[in-house]
Amino acid sequence: MRDIHWLIENVDHYKDAIIQKRFKSKKNIVAYVLLNGQPRVLKWFVPGLKQNMEKEHTILKKGVSSLCIPSPFEKDTEQNVLVLSYIPGQNVCDIINDPNTPPEEKEKTVQQLADWLIQFHTLFKTDHEYQIRGDATLRNFIQHKGQIWGVDFEESRVGKPSEDLASLCSSVLSTDPMFTDEKYKLCQVFLDSYRKSAPWTIENISPEIAYALLERIQYRPNDEETLRKHAVKIRNKGLLIARHNF
Repeated sequence: MRDIHWLIENVDHYKDAIIQKRFKSKKNIVAYVLLNGQPRVLKWFVPGLKQNMEKEHTILKKGVSSLCIPSPFEKDTEQNVLVLSYIPGQNVCDIINDPNTPPEEKEKTVQQLADWLIQFHTLFKTDHEYQIRGDATLRNFIQHKGQIWGVDFEESRVGKPSEDLASLCSSVLSTDPMFTDEKYKLCQVFLDSYRKSAPWTIENISPEIAYALLERIQYRPNDEETLRKHAVKIRNKGLLIARHNF
């Protein structure tokens, strides 16, 4: 099992790094460190995911001047490591799920998420296709100085903007507390905000939200029954009606 300590102890370039915090990651090893006295994030990709490193570096390099995203300082192709700027602040998942966060602040946050996604989709759109950020979960956004910052772009790919929206809604709905009336309302505020400002049309997104919820079962097997129940209701009735039918 690889560990960030191995990288620091065995690769000269990182020998002066001082670990401050480790981040949860399904695939890779990610840590906040002080590197030569500077706050940095080391993202160490497993050997089989080098193409993901290249993809994320490309997104960051193109987007850093226009979007609130980390700056890519180095790409270490020998060790498969990206050295990125560290974004302090509060994880958006914690803001949305904190019972002490005022409802109006939660609504403002999801509206900011909609604005961020519109900016991303606009920047990377071509005449023929859209690039989506991928893995658009609450955990992959940070609130810092009143702005929303996106992190983790290794799953970015060609797709439909609605896929990012569905992923975000499924994350809102299925994080604890799950499927509350407030969560359904926040999804509606988020989608309404995106539709109002985006120069393209988003239609019939409920089936995609249902599919995104079913996808989460692989990571949340203990919640399978609840996820399936709400996914079926949203797919059959639509998000708005499903909110009032539990």
